[in-house]
Amino acid sequence: MYSWTDTLRFAFQPVVNLTTGGIAALEILARPETGDILAEARRDPELDGSLAVLALRAAARKETLLPLHINVFAATLADLGGLNSLYEAVREAGRMPWEVTLDIVPPYTHVPQRALLEAVATLRGQGFRISADGIGDGDVPLRLLTDLTPDLVKLDASLLTRPAAVRAMRTLCEQLGALVAVEGVETELQCGAALSAGAQLAQGELFAPPARIPASDVYVPPRFPSAAVLPRPGPSVLEFVRPAALLPVTASAGQVRALLTGSPDVSGVLLVDRAGAPVRSVHRSRFLLSMSGRYGHALYADRPAVKLGDVPRTVGVDATAWEVLDVVAVGGRDRTSDDVAVVDRQGRCVGVVRLADLVRALAESRVEEAAGLNPLTRLPGSDAITGEVDRWIAGGRTCALSWLDIDHFKQVNDGAGFAAGDELIRSVGRALRDAASGATHVGHIGGDDFLVLADEDGLDPVVSAVLDAPWSAGGRPVTLSLATVICLPGSVADHRQAAACLAPLKKAAKALSGVSWVLGRAGLPGHEIRRGTGVRAAQAGYAAVERLG
Repeated sequence: MYSWTDTLRFAFQPVVNLTTGGIAALEILARPETGDILAEARRDPELDGSLAVLALRAAARKETLLPLHINVFAATLADLGGLNSLYEAVREAGRMPWEVTLDIVPPYTHVPQRALLEAVATLRGQGFRISADGIGDGDVPLRLLTDLTPDLVKLDASLLTRPAAVRAMRTLCEQLGALVAVEGVETELQCGAALSAGAQLAQGELFAPPARIPASDVYVPPRFPSAAVLPRPGPSVLEFVRPAALLPVTASAGQVRALLTGSPDVSGVLLVDRAGAPVRSVHRSRFLLSMSGRYGHALYADRPAVKLGDVPRTVGVDATAWEVLDVVAVGGRDRTSDDVAVVDRQGRCVGVVRLADLVRALAESRVEEAAGLNPLTRLPGSDAITGEVDRWIAGGRTCALSWLDIDHFKQVNDGAGFAAGDELIRSVGRALRDAASGATHVGHIGGDDFLVLADEDGLDPVVSAVLDAPWSAGGRPVTLSLATVICLPGSVADHRQAAACLAPLKKAAKALSGVSWVLGRAGLPGHEIRRGTGVRAAQAGYAAVERLG
């Protein structure tokens, strides 16, 4: 008898990690040969749930070890209250629910939000991961997106023409603990834009088209110089996660050997308990060396693999790349090449991190950071500071942006010599760097100009360090001028608008006599004079001292 499943096929498209260049997961896409079963599934929750189960079984037949992404309509989850049939299918296939991410796809309009959130909570309780799909081209309300607290947010590639929106979504995802993926990437320019905006994952025709056989390799273009993500205090470990090869803790050494010999790219196997927590780590080389001895196979093949494993090295999903290196540094040298397991807040393994990926990425980050440093003060340049300003603004964070310079610096150079002028700039830079703490960022944007980004409450230590100290060049006194603009959430859109607000404040500070500081607020008229009095003479103090000399 004819069934609608007779003409239904499935294709697999890789989800690519833009940091490592490896395949992070496979999205399973229904491809009916006739009819429009997806339109029917949108109206029929039971049918949509059946498609999810069939997609899982199609992946099981391909015997892929990669994590899976399965699409399901938001209305389906709200109507069914979950996907118990999919949960059973995952168990029957020998997979674990946390290896499956459910891509919740629009429409969201008219979907009961309370019912949807309750269904998502049920799925999370079973171990499934949650992705919000179609963001930017769909109709998901922003409040619902935050209530979903997804593990992953998938953005439509059309948003790449609006980089501020993508950066804002990246900031939101950092607060939610979610990764950002871009779908529909077709060109290298789009890939570069995704990297520049801070996306960690991507998928599309550029990397690999959907195919009946899961791809084992993908094309990833070289990183564009303009696409380098601005350095942060410590990149998240989630940017480096690779799929983990998992087996139950009861697996035999023979089962581990079969997995390793059949999957040459797998560097090790994690043995996990029923809850998905790593119990033992089996390193590929050490394990196969033990098995290849004269009596190795006979001795170990039927024995529990746990006896040949080591205590796993683990980090949480909130860890930074530097914290992973700290974990690797502890212990014997023979384990420096072991994968580090990344576990979620329930202790379940979400993937592994390879030391080589970390070292390569952190080295590149240091090279990029060094290239952006001012050669005189070794402080970050304007790109790093303005990029940080944009992140603060996009994240709705109040920021105090300050512009500091040396008064009459040309006369200082002409009178005391360029060597004395350079030493003065270095000294001011050191004072700023030493005074900066916590979230305060200091940059040298050229010449005698410095930028400081801080919380309003964090200004005082920096101001005291540079304005209360006596400065001189070649034995002659020098004064400094400081202008600060306080940007409340919504008062400016980006660093350019903040800089435009700062310019008239800087002019006002330079017009004052002696050490000066002027503070204003973006969007509000007027300013407050915190240091300095009267109108600055043509060449204030320094010129007078020069005449005396």
